[in-house]
Amino acid sequence: MNIDSKAASVSLVLLATIAIFYVLVVGKAFLVPLAMAIMIWYVINALSRAYAKILPKVSQKNWITTSASLISIVIFIFIAIDLVENNIAAVQTLMPVYIERLSGLVTKLSGRFDLASFFPDLAQVVNKIEIAPILSSLTGTLANIFLVPIYVLFLMLEQSTFSKKIAAIFPNAARRESILSIMSHAQEDIQTYLWIKTMTSVTTGLVSYLVLAYVDVDFAGFWAFTIFLLNFIPTIGSIIATLFPAMLALVQFDTLYPFLIVLFGVGAIQVLVGNFLEPKLMGNSLNLSPFVVMMSLTLWGSIWGVAGMFLSVPITVMMLIVFAHFEKTQYLAIMLSGDGSLKFVDGQALPSKSD
Repeated sequence: MNIDSKAASVSLVLLATIAIFYVLVVGKAFLVPLAMAIMIWYVINALSRAYAKILPKVSQKNWITTSASLISIVIFIFIAIDLVENNIAAVQTLMPVYIERLSGLVTKLSGRFDLASFFPDLAQVVNKIEIAPILSSLTGTLANIFLVPIYVLFLMLEQSTFSKKIAAIFPNAARRESILSIMSHAQEDIQTYLWIKTMTSVTTGLVSYLVLAYVDVDFAGFWAFTIFLLNFIPTIGSIIATLFPAMLALVQFDTLYPFLIVLFGVGAIQVLVGNFLEPKLMGNSLNLSPFVVMMSLTLWGSIWGVAGMFLSVPITVMMLIVFAHFEKTQYLAIMLSGDGSLKFVDGQALPSKSD
């Protein structure tokens, strides 16, 4: 390949990258619900297979297991919505009390450590905190994802025709097998990630609830559910999930002991589950570089906000698998991998370039 051809190739890659990011940003309102629907679709299929194992005489594709999976998801969503709505109403009622206590705490600290000279209006700023705009923004975000269940429904209806469509699009047997292999491996890895992450998040939420209930922190059930959700966001989610209930304990009680118990108790749970239990369960199944995970979190979070943070790891897994199946993009997959090797390339592990 001559210099002009290389320059043209690089230019095309740059233009394609710019175009892709432009579409991701401009099409956020459409793409985010679609991506969330695909993840829920993966979860439904994973649950269906799990129910099929519990009922060995029932086929994996049987409508009974699929219906049971859908019912489970719907029940979970309704419980989550009811929990959030009830606690938002309670928080709005108690918010003036919390703001008053926080203002008093800020005033006390300002006097003790002479912070008033640096932040003379800190107490006034605290008094102006309003929860209504935050809740309004959250409600608006939830309202924008009403398309998710519709997308999930159509994905479930179209699922049985995917193989026929792939066969029609790729009449060449080798090419068709390669595409089916990509889809199969992507589905397997993403479902493995979602299943293990769900189990570890449930464990973290339940144990954290015991700590919060012991301290008698307000809305312990709501915070446990929030911890469960935030654990799907790598690293940052765990930090936020620890700080939020700890800050509430700080303004709820007159002493620092509840705050310290929540901070170190929930923090210890996050460390144990995130650094020991989860890696042991995950093993090398995803084979993603930790640095890539953090970069992916930052990238997708900047493009799609909180939804992008939740979807960052599944999207990166799909990218790694797709890149690994094409010779010209295998170097990208190696860069994304954790140890420089690729698991699925024509059914064989691809060694690193140094091998």
